[in-house]
Amino acid sequence: PIKVKMNEFIEGNGYSGQTLFENVRSCQAYTFDDVILLPGYIDSESTEVSLESYVCRGIKLKLPMVSSPMDTVTEHKTAIGMALQGGLGVIHYNMTVEEQVHEVNLVKKYKNGFITNPACLSPNHTIADVLRLKSQYGFSGVPITENGQMGSTLLGMVTSRDIDFIEDKSTPLSIVMTQNLVTAPEGVSLTEANNILRSSKKGKLPVVNSQGQLVALMSRTDLMKRMEFPDASVDNNKRLLCGASIGTRPNDKDRAKALIEAGADVIVIDSSQGDSMYQIDIIQHLKSTYPNIKVIGGNVVTKRQAYHLIQAGVDGLRVGMGSGSICTTQEVCAVGRAQATAVYSVSRLANKFGIPIIADGGISSTGHIIKALAIGASCVMCGSLLAGTEESPGEFYYQDGIRLKRYRGMGSIEAMSKGSEKRYFASDSAIKVAQGVSGAVVDKGSLKKYIPYLCDSIRKGILEIGVKSVQELHEKNNNNEIRFELRSSAAQREGGI
Repeated sequence: PIKVKMNEFIEGNGYSGQTLFENVRSCQAYTFDDVILLPGYIDSESTEVSLESYVCRGIKLKLPMVSSPMDTVTEHKTAIGMALQGGLGVIHYNMTVEEQVHEVNLVKKYKNGFITNPACLSPNHTIADVLRLKSQYGFSGVPITENGQMGSTLLGMVTSRDIDFIEDKSTPLSIVMTQNLVTAPEGVSLTEANNILRSSKKGKLPVVNSQGQLVALMSRTDLMKRMEFPDASVDNNKRLLCGASIGTRPNDKDRAKALIEAGADVIVIDSSQGDSMYQIDIIQHLKSTYPNIKVIGGNVVTKRQAYHLIQAGVDGLRVGMGSGSICTTQEVCAVGRAQATAVYSVSRLANKFGIPIIADGGISSTGHIIKALAIGASCVMCGSLLAGTEESPGEFYYQDGIRLKRYRGMGSIEAMSKGSEKRYFASDSAIKVAQGVSGAVVDKGSLKKYIPYLCDSIRKGILEIGVKSVQELHEKNNNNEIRFELRSSAAQREGGI
């Protein structure tokens, strides 16, 4: 056989990201569709590919996907679905503070390890009060304490089995509650508590102190969920992770306070142009007032913008301006940047400070997700890709026999009329200038089936590049080992674009 050195063929084997995106002579910026990744050597199965990546400093996800804080994409159902699959949902702020706090509460209470603040009732409450809690939070297993508060003496439990066939909803709980309870002592480990739940075959496990006072609660359904969703994104107390967005106005500091108290793990500052005195002020306020809360800033598309927010103290950055499918910022305001170039440029700076970046916009297929990760993004934020799922807000309707859901940009007149004008610095403007449009997306089914399909496609794409993890993908990109080429318009047509 003829022996040759591999480097003799490198010049004809594509180009590094540095060559492609930092060629100042071309004076061009590129979208995801403009570039194609060249294949590498495969030495494993796609099931071995790890998608673990950081969404911000200190929070690693099993799935590098985040649902966008848009009012037609993410409320509690989407956030729950994303977290169960290993991603993250960010609750939009196009609602009152109380409504947004309620959405966060629904996510944080959905799956718990030790529930340290369970809803309690007293013996004098009625079945109607249990039904009210079930309607509000989705569960009917309620501890009954002496005064109806945590920290009071535990007297019993009421579950749906105790009340299902009682017609008189004014019946006091003292009559129907179960008093012979299996409990765990204060200080029990999560593993020990799980074992007690398994052996007792009970639905709820109260944790009491030496005086018999309720200090926590565990749920059997949560144990089952952990078995069904082993990659779920959870906090230290085994509750689902949840992000929440805020604007950059002074009253958003009060909104952030309420969201943090509700248990939000990440605060995402939602602004179309993140490099502003308003955003820097609120970042500095959040990091000084709540040093343990994670803050993601943005949106940015240049190194200068990113540097200002990094200096202000952000833990992560959203990258993208005018690249979303229903965003018209580039057309209306003539400001923005092609998304592939924006992601590459910002990631080169952010890497030096250890700040993960999220590619936000321009993501309409798994191919775009793979390209974003290969170019330097730690995660991608998806709007249109997730709109139209069963969990996204809104009702389905039919048009020409096709099942659809409405989807709108946060810069659309409809969304701004609900409160999102803060995102576009238009709160005090008499005339609203739309930077987004409304449309519809086709029904995509449930996240429970849709996300695994996306994950499998992403894993296969990463494997074909010749790497086994997102981390390795980033390392090879930083070392200029990932190879790219530009595609002509004919090449894009050939590739089905």
